[in-house]
Amino acid sequence: MTNKLDDNLAAYAVKPSISKGRKYKEEESSGRSIYQRDRERIIHTTAFRRLQYKTQVFVNDEGDHFRTRLTHTIEVAQISRAIARLLYINEDLAEAIALAHDLGHTPFGHAGQDALNSCMKDHGGFEHNIQSLRIIDKLEIRYENFDGLNLTHETREGILKRCNKKTAEKLGEVAERFLVNKNGSLESQIVNFADEIAYNNHDLEDGIKSQKINFSEIQNLEIVAKFKEEIKQNNDQIPQSRLVKEIIRRMINFLITDLVINTKNLLIKNKISSYEDVRDCKDTIVSFSAETKKMNADLKKFLFKNLYKHEDVMVMTRNADKIISELFAAYADNISLIPNQFRAYNIQKIQSEKKFRLISDYISGMTDRFAEKEHKKL
Repeated sequence: MTNKLDDNLAAYAVKPSISKGRKYKEEESSGRSIYQRDRERIIHTTAFRRLQYKTQVFVNDEGDHFRTRLTHTIEVAQISRAIARLLYINEDLAEAIALAHDLGHTPFGHAGQDALNSCMKDHGGFEHNIQSLRIIDKLEIRYENFDGLNLTHETREGILKRCNKKTAEKLGEVAERFLVNKNGSLESQIVNFADEIAYNNHDLEDGIKSQKINFSEIQNLEIVAKFKEEIKQNNDQIPQSRLVKEIIRRMINFLITDLVINTKNLLIKNKISSYEDVRDCKDTIVSFSAETKKMNADLKKFLFKNLYKHEDVMVMTRNADKIISELFAAYADNISLIPNQFRAYNIQKIQSEKKFRLISDYISGMTDRFAEKEHKKL
């Protein structure tokens, strides 16, 4: 099974045969690759289901059609898989990393993460990628003989987008590349770009749908104007709602195509012919072309100014900060407010860690509505 899967991949892909394996030894499945099994384990977690009720930009009760952290994750996984296929690298690994990359996200999106990180500033901080790893390694309890999901080294490493040296030393082998200046796998690199492609384009779509962004405001963006003109030439009477969706669709396709073409050129330029070449390369190999990078950066700047800093979104941000900060303070003052079952597991299994990490685990695992409900009890 492993050798057959290897044969379909490029020389620079992560192949099942070179995997560093799992922490706890398991029998190999005859019908699934090791990375397929990782993907399926992630999908069946409680943490994955909770993403449905965690904010992407708009809180859950703002509307039924806005993206949540779960729908965003599924979109990132789809884009990752598409890019991986075009580059002949490991689709299953890319998808597994994509599905797990946001498991550690707090309620209320990035506002929640910033608030929790501020609360944890004297206790090791909070970063959602590190928390995602913590969930799959320790906090998900689904197996008889070990905590966590016992995922492969490559999936676990791929989740870590960034990591400072102090944290890397603490995490050990899974974060070793940050200590020895090694590149992540191509599979992990494409997930980072798939994430960016998904949230830039879909946040733009949701921003227009919510009327926080007016369509007229985006028409000067080069990447938008490029496709608006193309579409209007063929159909001058197209309704605006359909036009927006068609522009977004073409933008995503354009970004994926550019990323694949430019990455192929960089593979040749850097003489990448093996997985080890990927690891040893001084530069990130997966990248947009210079022109597209600028267009994408302009889109990000626009979203930051016009959506993420919109007055209504800032109200949600301030509310998130208040809820997270006050919950943290209450639990720090009286740890018994955290349910017995959660405390018993954590105190028994993670005795060496301080209560603040336990509180961080509990709050970061909340959905938006559960956090609001618990806050009302204070």
